[in-house]
Amino acid sequence: MPRSAVRYAANSRGRKQGNAASKAGPVKPMDGANPEPIVSEAIVATDLTKWFGEGETKTTAVNAAGLVAHFGEMLFIVGPSGSGKTTMLSMISGILRPNAGKVMVKGLDIWTLTNDELADFRLNTVGFVFQDFHLFPRLTTAENVAIPLILKRHDWNESIDEARKCLEIVGLKNRTEILPVKLSGGEQQRVAIARAIVSSPEIMILDEPTASLDGDTGKMIIAFVKEKVLNKARCILIVTHDARINEFADRIIHMEDGRITASDKGTQ
Repeated sequence: MPRSAVRYAANSRGRKQGNAASKAGPVKPMDGANPEPIVSEAIVATDLTKWFGEGETKTTAVNAAGLVAHFGEMLFIVGPSGSGKTTMLSMISGILRPNAGKVMVKGLDIWTLTNDELADFRLNTVGFVFQDFHLFPRLTTAENVAIPLILKRHDWNESIDEARKCLEIVGLKNRTEILPVKLSGGEQQRVAIARAIVSSPEIMILDEPTASLDGDTGKMIIAFVKEKVLNKARCILIVTHDARINEFADRIIHMEDGRITASDKGTQ
């Protein structure tokens, strides 16, 4: 994705949203000094159901599943491949519309929102860290991290400055101007984390964040997230089938065959 395309996307979205975002200036990364939120429940999902296909080809991925996630909590959703973890996460984060059930985020029923409102919800409330990083190969690390701010039509240079600050937070202060192809897998994952936190989201979603990493690097990344990214004003949900990182969870929800089968406290 060339820089010109990023600039065009920023300008197009800005014309649609007006000048309010640009007047506000870039959003500062959140840290432990944030005030505790008024409500402790970040997410309440009730009886979520999702199926694909119809008739004889109908497959139920998630079946009447529910959970509660709190601010200040790192919640893991674990289970074997095909258990419905990612589908559950997609419905909670406003990506995939459920066939039944409700998702309340800070008291807002997100699936009553219009498509445009859902897009704004994902941009302003949720930070995503994808399994395969999803970095743009033709953009520098700083430009990749700045994308959420640019889409909000913040000033380009100020957005890059904020991106550099987030890269410093994740330990990549000296890697801001290089392309993703020159980074290790662990460094690319840190860039993805920096991009997820640059707009100070209250909800962070990590989908199989250690799947492409060796065991030691995976543990290092999750330990970093818990120590430096989690705070009292943020809720972090992690989908994984990597038992090696379960020690970092505050709470673990187990899924199998589309259902939640158990919930227990983490080991820390």
